[in-house]
Amino acid sequence: MTKTLDTLIKSLEGIETITDTTQVAKLSQDYHTFSPVLVPKLEGKVGDIVVRPTNEQEVLQVAAACAKYRVPVTVRGAGTGNYGQCVPLHGGVIVDMTKMQGIRWVKPGVARVEAGVKLAALDKKAREIGWEMRMTPSTYRTATIGGFIAGGSGGIGSIQYGLLGDRGNLLALQVVTLEDQPRVIELRGDDVQKVNHAWGINGIITEVEIPLGPAYPWAEVIVTFDDFMTAAKFGQALGNADGIIKKLIAVFATPIPQYFHALQQYIPEGTHPALLLIAEPNLEVLPGLVQQYNGQITYQKPAQEAGKGVNLGEFTWNHTTLHARTVDTSITYLQSMFPNDANLELVRQLSDHFGDEVMMHLEFIRVNGKVIPAALQLVRYTTEARLNEIIRYHEAQGIFIANPHTYIIEDGGRKVIDPEQLKFKEMVDPYGLMNPGKSKVLEFKIPN
Repeated sequence: MTKTLDTLIKSLEGIETITDTTQVAKLSQDYHTFSPVLVPKLEGKVGDIVVRPTNEQEVLQVAAACAKYRVPVTVRGAGTGNYGQCVPLHGGVIVDMTKMQGIRWVKPGVARVEAGVKLAALDKKAREIGWEMRMTPSTYRTATIGGFIAGGSGGIGSIQYGLLGDRGNLLALQVVTLEDQPRVIELRGDDVQKVNHAWGINGIITEVEIPLGPAYPWAEVIVTFDDFMTAAKFGQALGNADGIIKKLIAVFATPIPQYFHALQQYIPEGTHPALLLIAEPNLEVLPGLVQQYNGQITYQKPAQEAGKGVNLGEFTWNHTTLHARTVDTSITYLQSMFPNDANLELVRQLSDHFGDEVMMHLEFIRVNGKVIPAALQLVRYTTEARLNEIIRYHEAQGIFIANPHTYIIEDGGRKVIDPEQLKFKEMVDPYGLMNPGKSKVLEFKIPN
């Protein structure tokens, strides 16, 4: 492999190439360290070199070289994912897309950008003309749009716009193939699903076109409740209040707030908070709903103060796990989707059944027009066997688990890979070089 790599590096003259082993090792990682199951499985898995293309032409050059020398390719953005999907299992070339930061254009309702553009940068640009990204992960300050499309599923904004994979949340994307003569392919409409949320196995995403939402002035609010189920039902009611525009409804069972050091003065001990982003013009009607559920508004920040000091969004979604693990590294998490149920009976049952072993963290989202609780429960980890037991118990109750403790696509949230994605992969990656080893159905033969 060393001789092949030397030849490959020579063929990439003019493109930034990193061979320093410390840097390469660092750029071979993501946040799979959230999972005590993945850590030993991915230990020592690193790429051989990292390349940082700055434009499409350089991506084509990298793709041609890797196809010619049959070298595995792992594409990465900012590495903020949690499943080891940008950890190379078979070495090879890591294609770091963070230098491709061109914002092609932003128009009312739509934007076109290169894959390495940070979500916060795109959001800022869109706001200049009164629009914003429809949804972002809690890592939006550092995450790239290409990484979000390849590995994300939703986030802050999903209460209004659903999940990233829903029809209409991705308009077009451009990929470079790993054929002998690499091509640039533009996918539009339903064809985007051939690459959407495919973990970088079927083409190098170079450009993305996404719809935007109207930019509201978002106020931040914390409401606390004496009872967790009352907090959860408030979250559901707020989600169903179609006249109130919201971007975030996150509900936490105590003792999770003990991990939110910067917010503790606003969350009395033993209470269960809801962290909200509400369109400022709707704030006037919020107290009526809060009162109905015997809640207390303990914190309110006007939209004009957003970006200063504490940012509530960065305590929600998987940032919750990050805060908890900063205090206690034995904590890990699950990703669940509860079925539509007006009374939230399964939420109550699971909360009662596991108690503090599986701490409830709900994120209300819109799925097929219905408001439902997704969950990123915090788990006090003991053994892999016990973790699997917890997962099986959830699934037996009809709760969908996107398992974050595996790097195998089918064992995570997908169960099976979309046949259309597999058909597309056969065409764009005939030698199976892209992110090999991450799927059960895709074979990878390590080159001699």
